[in-house]
Amino acid sequence: MPRYAQLVIGPAGSGKSTYCSTIVQHAEAINRSVQVVNLDPAAEHFDYPVMADIRELIQVDDVMEDDSLRFGPNGGLVFCMEYFANNFDWLEETLGHVEDDYILFDCPGQIELYTHLPVMKQLVDQLQQWEFRVCGVFLVDSQFMVESFKFISGVMAALSAMVSLEIPQINIMTKMDLLNPKAKKEIEKYLDPDMYSMMEDNSDSIRSKKFKKLTQVICGLIDDYSMVRFLPFDRTDEEGINIVLQHIDFSIQYGEDLEVKEPKNLDEEELNYDEIFEGKLDS
Repeated sequence: MPRYAQLVIGPAGSGKSTYCSTIVQHAEAINRSVQVVNLDPAAEHFDYPVMADIRELIQVDDVMEDDSLRFGPNGGLVFCMEYFANNFDWLEETLGHVEDDYILFDCPGQIELYTHLPVMKQLVDQLQQWEFRVCGVFLVDSQFMVESFKFISGVMAALSAMVSLEIPQINIMTKMDLLNPKAKKEIEKYLDPDMYSMMEDNSDSIRSKKFKKLTQVICGLIDDYSMVRFLPFDRTDEEGINIVLQHIDFSIQYGEDLEVKEPKNLDEEELNYDEIFEGKLDS
């Protein structure tokens, strides 16, 4: 029997631990079993129960205090994750082997772990060897994404992680509940963006011809191949949370012995964020 995993990734401060906590609470409400593993050796606080905590294996503070290593925060975290990669047997022993496991892995926020270091890819490969079906859940802060060029930067970070990890990936805009009404309306165009239109709207603000051409090529790549889309995540909206879970479950075929349901398509349903936020979607 397969096991299931969400690799919860994204920049520091994007709401990964809050996402995990929200999913656990939602799962309890619908009588579904979901466990969380903390993989951030620098974590100080989280409000969800963990089945495994990497800090029991190694902590960033201990590495930074080692006089022979003399690492700073980022170097210490990279050292911790490489140490973790050499001790996957600790994780295997902690997880055990229970059929139909559904586990959220709350990962560190340093983006280099997903772009040019092999650690997270090694974790994915190991989980797949343990019969896990793994989905990457890439989070970005919606408050950061309400400007076009910041949005493009976020898209490229999500795309880089997807290419590096080589697993299905669901991209999510978090902290929607913290946006003001004007920003909530503005964010709609970023959920399924028209990159060419976005580029045209901001072309006057680009002074460098080379930078403008580069940005046009990037926007064309994203738009032509429909490589990155985002789902809104409001921790106060149970129906919106359920829609996010539907997309993730479909990508890993969770509960395949049951009737498989395709996730709602926001375009086909002609829905907007206001409807999602107000909880007016039909199940």
